[in-house]
Amino acid sequence: MLWNRILSMQTVQIVLEEELLSAADRAARKIKVNRSALVRKALREYLQKLHLREQERLDREGYERHPDTPGELEVWERVAVWPKE
Repeated sequence: MLWNRILSMQTVQIVLEEELLSAADRAARKIKVNRSALVRKALREYLQKLHLREQERLDREGYERHPDTPGELEVWERVAVWPKE
């Protein structure tokens, strides 16, 4: 399984400022991974954030196009059980 994962990876070349590269290397050492693993992790997290922002934008646009109507949520409010503090 690990071998398949390695075979599916491709080598890419990126250009980084020296300061950013040094900071990345320090971070990689701190979390005990190599530079490539750190970059993959950071890129995955960034792409997840972009995806979440896009989903939020679509939700917002949907609610702007079709806002809640008065009383629409009343039925849910009546059956909701709110925890007592």
